[in-house]
Amino acid sequence: MESFLIGLQFLTRIFIIKQSVWTEKNFGESVKYFPIIGAVLGIFYAAIIFLLNFMTAGKLPTFTGAIGFALTIILTGGIHFDGLMDSADGLFSGREREKILEIMKDSRAGAFGVVSIILVAAIEISTLTELARLSIWYLCAAIYSAPIIGRLMMVITIGEFPYAREKGMGKAFSQFTTRRTIIFAVFEAILLLIPLIFISKVIFFSAAAAILVALGVAIKFARFSTEKIGGVTGDIYGAVTILAEMFALIIFLFIGIKTV
Repeated sequence: MESFLIGLQFLTRIFIIKQSVWTEKNFGESVKYFPIIGAVLGIFYAAIIFLLNFMTAGKLPTFTGAIGFALTIILTGGIHFDGLMDSADGLFSGREREKILEIMKDSRAGAFGVVSIILVAAIEISTLTELARLSIWYLCAAIYSAPIIGRLMMVITIGEFPYAREKGMGKAFSQFTTRRTIIFAVFEAILLLIPLIFISKVIFFSAAAAILVALGVAIKFARFSTEKIGGVTGDIYGAVTILAEMFALIIFLFIGIKTV
C-alpha cells in the first residue's frame, strides 16, 4: 500500500497521505501499481467531463478538447510532458551520447522540446474535440483508458530496456522492475479495462486495439532511445507515456468514427 501511495504522489498531484520519506525499494516497487494510478487519473478525467456534459445539458462546448488536455497537465503536474520535451531536445539534437544525456538533464526547453509539446497538444485537443462529437460515453471511456494504457507502456519500457544513466530517479524503477512486475501490470490493466465491455463491445475493442498500437509506439521509441544513448531514462519514461496516451486516443477516434 505504501508503494502505491508513493507512486500516486510521484506521478500525480493527487495524494491520500503525503509521503515525505521514500526508500528506493518503496519507490521502485511502486511501478507495478502504475496502471491503477492511470485508472485513478482516468476516473478524474471522465468524471469532470461527464459533469461538464451534465451541466451543459448534453451539449459539450467546442473547447472540451482543451479542457481534457488541460486536465492531464493539472492532475499530473506536467511531469510526463517535461520528459517528452527533454527527450525531444536530446534525441533529435544530432549529438553524441554524452552530449544527448547532458541536454536531456538541462531544465531549459529547446526548439525540439517546444515543437514536440505543441504537436502533442494540437493532436490531443483536436482528437478529444472530435471524440466529444461522437458520444459522451465513448469520450469518457477513451479518456479513462488512455492513462491506464500510457502507464502500462511505461512499466513495459522500464522493465524491458536498460537504464542509460549510472544514477537518476528512474534508476530505482529499473532496479526493482522484473518480468513478474510487467506481467502483474498487464493483468492489472486488463482487469481495469474489462468493465468497458459492459458499456459497449465497440468501446472494449477500441481499448484492446489502442493497447496494441501503443505497445508498438512505446517499443519503437524505446529502441530509438537505446540506439542513441544505450538505454532509456526517466525522461524517456515520460515521453513513452505521453506518446502512448496520444496514440490510444487516436485509435479510439478512428474506430469510433467508423462504428459509433
